[in-house]
Amino acid sequence: MSLRFIYAVIVAVTLGLAFRLPIGAAGIADSLAPGGTLRVTFLGGNPVQGRVDPKTGEISGPVTDITRELAQRLGVPYKIIPSENPKAVIDSLKAHTADLGFLAFDATRATEVDFSTPYSLAHNTYLVPIASPIHSIADIDRKGIRVLAPKGDSGELFLTRTLKSAELKSVPGATVEDAQKMFTASEIDAFATNRQRLIEAAARLPNVRVLPDNFYDVEQSLALAKGDAARVDYINRFIDDLRASGFLKATLDRAKLSGVDVAPPRTR
Repeated sequence: MSLRFIYAVIVAVTLGLAFRLPIGAAGIADSLAPGGTLRVTFLGGNPVQGRVDPKTGEISGPVTDITRELAQRLGVPYKIIPSENPKAVIDSLKAHTADLGFLAFDATRATEVDFSTPYSLAHNTYLVPIASPIHSIADIDRKGIRVLAPKGDSGELFLTRTLKSAELKSVPGATVEDAQKMFTASEIDAFATNRQRLIEAAARLPNVRVLPDNFYDVEQSLALAKGDAARVDYINRFIDDLRASGFLKATLDRAKLSGVDVAPPRTR
């Protein structure tokens, strides 16, 4: 074995070039994209994952950047499919109509699909009427406080487990506009979801404000149909590489997301 060869191996490992090449060629690409195209789904209404242009249908944000990079490494084309809710993401993975899903980790969901290590943390908080006596998370979990949350969202799943005194109203597909109507009708006191959605809503809607602190940091991850540890390991190494290279920070910065941070290495 020549010194030149040994030196080349050391350099490749140090720079991570071995993983940056389109790995897989055969094995992993066939496993992750068995139809020859990497089919990826995400929550179309969640700007933390990506945005769908209402006029052109163009999809942008982390889902596009990460999917494009993964497909390039696998050497396959890709297709991104918006889903209406977390259940639709999970169902498409289980039915094998999608190969990969962008989905917030929750232990209940992990019984149905496999999750990668998280790539970002999305902070969840509350929207309240501007004149509300609620000023922080500590003011929420009290008798008589009524909280609205979109049923099935990761924040709603968390609140279902953790709220002790406040009343949780879980409504499928609940939006900020729904919350505003319910504020006006004195039906709720707070609306719970991710901070990015709420900041965008508060900028366009009158008489509401976003609390300054967070009740939950949601791990945004990639999800796969259960049962293939090798695929999960590959995606974990892929995310680790994107984190170490600064790719994840760049994509979050480019998407101009508020209350979203790069997840630390290997939290699960």
